[in-house]
Amino acid sequence: MSHNRKFPLIRLSPFVFVLLVACRNNKNSGDKNPLPVMTMAERVSEELEKNVNQIKKSKGELNDSAIIQYPDITDSLYENSHYQPLWSMDSHWLPLEDSLFNFIEGSKMYGLFPNDYHYRTLAFIHRVFLADSLGKKNAALWARADILLTDAFFRLVKDIKQGRLQYDSVTLRTDTILKRKIFINAFTSAKQSGDIISVMHALEPRYKGYDSLKTYLSRFLSKADFKPCTYLSYPYKDSVFFFKQLEKRLHELNELTPDMNNLDTIAFARIIKKYQKEQGFKVTGKLSDPLVDQLNNTDWEKFNRIAINLDRYKLLPDTLPRTYLWVNLPSFMLRVMNNDTLVFQSRVIAGEPQTRTPVLTSEIYNFITYPQWTVPYSVIFKEMLPKIRENVAFLDKENLMVVDKNDSVLDPHTINWKKLNKEHFPYLIKQREGDNNSLGVIKFNFRNKYSVYMHDTNVRWLFGKSSRAFSHGCVRVKEWEKLADFLIRNDTLKYHPDSLRAWIGRQEKHTVTGFTKLPVYIRYFTCEGKDGGIKFYNDIYEEDRYLREKYFDNKTVD
Repeated sequence: MSHNRKFPLIRLSPFVFVLLVACRNNKNSGDKNPLPVMTMAERVSEELEKNVNQIKKSKGELNDSAIIQYPDITDSLYENSHYQPLWSMDSHWLPLEDSLFNFIEGSKMYGLFPNDYHYRTLAFIHRVFLADSLGKKNAALWARADILLTDAFFRLVKDIKQGRLQYDSVTLRTDTILKRKIFINAFTSAKQSGDIISVMHALEPRYKGYDSLKTYLSRFLSKADFKPCTYLSYPYKDSVFFFKQLEKRLHELNELTPDMNNLDTIAFARIIKKYQKEQGFKVTGKLSDPLVDQLNNTDWEKFNRIAINLDRYKLLPDTLPRTYLWVNLPSFMLRVMNNDTLVFQSRVIAGEPQTRTPVLTSEIYNFITYPQWTVPYSVIFKEMLPKIRENVAFLDKENLMVVDKNDSVLDPHTINWKKLNKEHFPYLIKQREGDNNSLGVIKFNFRNKYSVYMHDTNVRWLFGKSSRAFSHGCVRVKEWEKLADFLIRNDTLKYHPDSLRAWIGRQEKHTVTGFTKLPVYIRYFTCEGKDGGIKFYNDIYEEDRYLREKYFDNKTVD
């Protein structure tokens, strides 16, 4: 291996200091029957057995509080090797160790954090062995490094295969806990090939989106500036602490001069207005989620978001169907894929943050031309009922009708609207079909527990907006005609595309079924490799922020 590598200066922990200064070769010159001198290999093996036993007793904790994440697999691996070191031999690193250490050092290229894999400690031990011949004879240090390398390898296997995000109801994987054989097989492959990179690559997701994001990550890292910056947690619980942090962040951005400290409310509002104007926000002088996101938009936070999105691919199944529909909410785009080829794409409108479109998996099983809209109760109580109470004519103006449980149309003037509320509302409100219907001229149904679907809209000009979070939770599709044609593409005798256009022209209601169901994946990815770089999208539902604070808080990149 090369010995020209530079390692970071790291302060000695008390435990390592004791290891370095301890004399392990004391002899009693008066002993008439001296014990045979142990070889270095024997001493390392003895230390390994001692440490492994310590890990078993303490359920994964080494004697200086380093945590071994997979103690049972580590125990069996060393027991099977008769406690021989796995990464070194005769006080020299094996080539496989060099490959693993280089991988850990460059793990940022995979959206990983090197210090999650004992990088600081391992880098220090490398420095000691390079600079201190006495340290290189320290059997305890060789044993400790070996165990940390083994644990780092298993952690990498887990994080590259499964990611760090918790599985949820949408996760399409069944391997909640990785089976033991995955770790053992990966280690065996690494020992046989001597190539850590190829072993880890075999564990990665097989998606073009993942590959392109990871490819452009290297370019991002080559230019990134990871200088320490103040991160703002918002909404805040402690206002005094938050505004101290905000003041510090504004100093870092040179929005405040060095003498501007202990700002009052008026001064903060003035500075925030100035920053909003510079960044293209609506000038209000007030904080908001998008504004705080912009204040946090450092290279370090971008790296965190890239890491989160790479892990989102690891929540998908190993493969997707040959044909499927994919909606990415933050990019407001729909793509229909067939045999790994883009058939067409469409702009979409997603739910507002207060009525977000859910992440889900389903299948389109039918579509309806000139549908009626059954207004969700949430919309009735939040938006419509106050307007109806004020003036019942609101219903006629919006082409709405009131029906009872038997679907009989009622005269809204005979209803005492002031007595109706969430606890008592025995009616449905429906919007009649037509060009003014909120669903537009077509609706695509897929089963889900949220009662959402895809549809056209009667406010098509909203597709021209760059940010399109306007709906009550359903997905509005600009290219609805292409989607309908694609669904019936294999049954043009029964449903000729001209028939669809004729129905629309005559404003006829038809329900189309019998086509091959189209799998639907609605997902949330806030960045992608695109046009030679990484394209970031607004974190419209604050999912990145939540995951960053839950999983990656207090992480460091080196």
